[in-house]
Amino acid sequence: MVSAKKIKIVRIISRLNIGGPSIHTVLLSAHLNSDRFKTTLVKGIEGNSEGDMRDLLRKKKVRPIIVTELAREISLARDCVAFVKLYKLICREKPDIVHTHTAKAGLLGRVAAKLAGVPIIVHTFHGHLFHSYFGYLTTKLIVFIERLLAHLTSKIIIVSEKVRKDIVEKYRIATYSKVITMPLGLELTPFLDVDKQRGFLRKELGLSDKIALVGIVARLVPVKGHKYFIEAAAAVMKRLLNVKFLVIGDGELKEKLEDYVKQLGILESVTFCGFRKDLPHIYADLDVVVLTSLNEGLPVAIIEGMAAAKPVVAFDVGGVKDLIQDNVTGILVPFGDVQKLADSITSLLGDPLECERLGQNARRKAYPYLDYRRLVRDMEEFYCQLMKNRVNYLENHGVKAYEKMEGVGAL
Repeated sequence: MVSAKKIKIVRIISRLNIGGPSIHTVLLSAHLNSDRFKTTLVKGIEGNSEGDMRDLLRKKKVRPIIVTELAREISLARDCVAFVKLYKLICREKPDIVHTHTAKAGLLGRVAAKLAGVPIIVHTFHGHLFHSYFGYLTTKLIVFIERLLAHLTSKIIIVSEKVRKDIVEKYRIATYSKVITMPLGLELTPFLDVDKQRGFLRKELGLSDKIALVGIVARLVPVKGHKYFIEAAAAVMKRLLNVKFLVIGDGELKEKLEDYVKQLGILESVTFCGFRKDLPHIYADLDVVVLTSLNEGLPVAIIEGMAAAKPVVAFDVGGVKDLIQDNVTGILVPFGDVQKLADSITSLLGDPLECERLGQNARRKAYPYLDYRRLVRDMEEFYCQLMKNRVNYLENHGVKAYEKMEGVGAL
């Protein structure tokens, strides 16, 4: 024991928009043991069509510090102001650990932390931007920057073992010794008894139990690949009549996707439900959950669908394979293969026993392993180990821990 002080953490995320990284950071900020850790959450501002985590923040009683200049868009002037504000905040807080999430926060936050003399800097890749986000030259530049930032970073956390392998071997951001895997953790308990909630969505939409429901839960942004879901819907509708396809989520592509549905002549079969807070009700009425992303870390929608014991059909991209074992906990489809996607959906809708088998296997895979309480335990142990390593390093170099570690939390 070096002191009775708490470990001070400044956690920085670019914005708390709807999505897995935001849920992850809020849950960690709320549930780390307050007797051992003091967390300050710092966030930027969300885009107009992104939604936000206001309700979760309120529910978890987390009050973040907002840096209004920290935003998704690249602006030299605003980014410089954001950097200065982050630097001053870090100097004021004097944290033991700065932990950044998402790309912009990872760039500005890690450099600011290094200049402020923070002893331990951690960054989490919740996926990566090296595939399906930008063009070739931009991607090359991002990879180069991330390699430089890795030198400033004590440890890099990846939420998927598949993505970890990409980060280390394909993109050579850092070595395996610096990069660890720590899967997401979510509040899954509400999804464990969805059978009791079945019927709410159908009643809202005026649909009977005889109509099968196939849904995708995702932000309406290019990387989520909704056009493949819509094309598969059109293919399934040529074979089956009593089925509806639901698009749950909102975003910049809404109008384009609605136009595409009209273009394919399936307007009566596809419903855009918008952003929904009552996701357990949504999953309760879905017969099949689909995800057609171009790239993923560890997708929240699949984890929630698995916890709800629903059969999941997804493109085999990124960390999806970490969740879905083909024909055991779901069905994997080669990326972009709309025909196989449609075949898989059609097959499941005609085989309730197979849906039940896959769904139950999926639930056992997701819960309790991907529950937030496991994540909190893992992160607490991780932080404490980093602090122990720091103390040992200082003592091995002839510096008394009591002298050098003033302000550093107890182990």
